[in-house]
Amino acid sequence: MNQNAIIKITNLRLRTYIGFNEDERQKQQDIVINAEIHYPANNLCLSDDVENALNYKTICKSIIQHVENGKFLLLEKLTSDVLGLCIDHPWVSYAQVTIDKPHALRFADSVSLTLSYSTDPGVSE
Repeated sequence: MNQNAIIKITNLRLRTYIGFNEDERQKQQDIVINAEIHYPANNLCLSDDVENALNYKTICKSIIQHVENGKFLLLEKLTSDVLGLCIDHPWVSYAQVTIDKPHALRFADSVSLTLSYSTDPGVSE
């Protein structure tokens, strides 16, 4: 039986330069990241051995560093970069990242973009 371990990083709130308007390029803005990462939950993973589990702290630290030290014109590029960090481990079989840019539109709470990756071309969750 194949089981998936699913890591969810929920509402990671960071600040970065995002956008192409002059004021957006001069001032950092809030973004909110949600990520879901799937990998096989084999017996070794369930044995309570740290070496056999995906380290979500390492993934989160790399996301924080990349986002806070970067400058991005497009939400698509930022989301793609974060997705790349989430799938950087060979065990990952599926990942999805959604990044919200609060107050990007005058009458909306936020604008968000979602990208996903799967090792199975038939999977679109």
